[in-house]
Amino acid sequence: MSFTLGIDYGTNSVRALVVRCADGAELGTCVIDYPSGRQGILLDPKDHHLARQHPGDYLAGLEKSVQGALAAAKRQRGFDAAGIVGIGVDTTGSSPIPVDKNNRPLALDKKWRKHLAAQCWLWKDHTGWREAARITELAARYRPHFIAKCGNTYSSEWWWSKIWHCLAVAPEVFAAAWSWVELSDWVPAVLAGVTDPTKVKRGICPAGHKALYCDEWGGLPDKEFLAMLDPRLAGLRDRLYEKAYDATEPAGALCDEWAARLGLPAGIPIAIGEFDVHYGAIGCGVTEGTLVKVIGTSTCDCGVVSADKQVPDIPGICGIVKGAILPGYYGLEAGQSAVGDIFRWWVEVVCEGDAALHAQLSKAAARLPPGQSGLLALDWNNGNRTILVDQTLSGLLLGQTLHTTRAEIYRTLIEATAFGARAIIERLKEYGVPLDRVVCAGGIAEKNPLLMQIYADVTGCTMLVAGSSQACALGAAVAAAVLAGAHRDFPAAQKAMTSLQPKQYRPHPVARKVYDQLYVLYRQLHDSFGGLNKSADLSRVMKDLLVVKETQSG
Repeated sequence: MSFTLGIDYGTNSVRALVVRCADGAELGTCVIDYPSGRQGILLDPKDHHLARQHPGDYLAGLEKSVQGALAAAKRQRGFDAAGIVGIGVDTTGSSPIPVDKNNRPLALDKKWRKHLAAQCWLWKDHTGWREAARITELAARYRPHFIAKCGNTYSSEWWWSKIWHCLAVAPEVFAAAWSWVELSDWVPAVLAGVTDPTKVKRGICPAGHKALYCDEWGGLPDKEFLAMLDPRLAGLRDRLYEKAYDATEPAGALCDEWAARLGLPAGIPIAIGEFDVHYGAIGCGVTEGTLVKVIGTSTCDCGVVSADKQVPDIPGICGIVKGAILPGYYGLEAGQSAVGDIFRWWVEVVCEGDAALHAQLSKAAARLPPGQSGLLALDWNNGNRTILVDQTLSGLLLGQTLHTTRAEIYRTLIEATAFGARAIIERLKEYGVPLDRVVCAGGIAEKNPLLMQIYADVTGCTMLVAGSSQACALGAAVAAAVLAGAHRDFPAAQKAMTSLQPKQYRPHPVARKVYDQLYVLYRQLHDSFGGLNKSADLSRVMKDLLVVKETQSG
């Protein structure tokens, strides 16, 4: 029997998963929380846009999670670590790391250990929002094709805005960094023993979606354009990379050092790095016509369209990149910057960490009919990723009275994230993207039936749930299985190794009708506060909410 190992770097922890190639059986798993900062995130109380992580946490988590997963797998009959034939890695992104000439993160050096700018710039770091706006402005004027494939707006969550912001606020760190490497590229390189940043094999997933890379214009943005931002960024280009690869190419082979540390066979292939939700889409069995929603701290939506077809440029979408998810397909990405984050805030701040109270409010929220509260919210507590691509936006709760309850607010927050999901689905459909089914993954999708039903009612789509609770790690393991030759191609591997749960959430017609009314009001707020309709008259929104409330309460 052969097995593969999927390693999933999330926002707060790293997970390793041992998978049997023949049928996708999950034999052992281990999760290691990042020890630094607050729940693994380094913050700055003076700047709520800042979110960093210590690269040392990634290395410690790698060793501990893999060893733990192997120990768990060894308790299963028939497992032998010698049968592991490949490794796949997925991570958050864009999460770039400043490194020295030896591909060693600056933060591992005593001099830079506590310097926030020398850490990994986590995906949810939005400190570069001004730089992102400037990149959008200059690209629109001089290189419109650069941003046409990413919704015509460059984001503060992405590669160049973060590096440029580092140059602006911490030039000493920028000067000390020989190069920068995405987390999803860096971990496979570490496992392969690559000690030269220019030798790191970069994935088309992070390059195409976050770094404005495209083979059609010669890879990364040209030096002339980068010099418009800052000549020092143009100089950095020579120390980055010329070519990025899809999942048909290995990132390398497991080096002797890490093979010994992990207890694995040396020389086994390491799949090219991808972002968590992109490999998560593979772990959910993505095909053309499927939208995969991985619902976690944020939500990322992924779909694929055959590379034989033409995909129009779609405003507000995070990227349309050939080979970014499945080889031979365009990978499409969208998402919401805060979903699980909003619910975490609700539990830990509003409910003060009282799990019993949260459970009580969840039950109370489930009993409320749609529209009964008279409330409406915008789900922008961490900015808007899609379709507005504006991280300077914030949340909003409208319609509250002296009689509003916590259960009503909780349900309204769930509904707000569902309305945001509907905006994405409608944008994709508007531009002809095939969308026949929605598959959801992540702990929230598995454990929160109230949310799943609301999503079905709001979007009008049947919500399916991935068979694996670890879809991202599973997808990385699937990629490793294909690369190692355990399956002939990705369709065969997905058929054998992925599944769906029997439970489905179908739209309720009555609830759907009410949510259609509320969505109209949501879009009025969305388009007005989001800058799409600057002349909107919002004077009727509160009154219309009261009409819906009276109808549902009667």
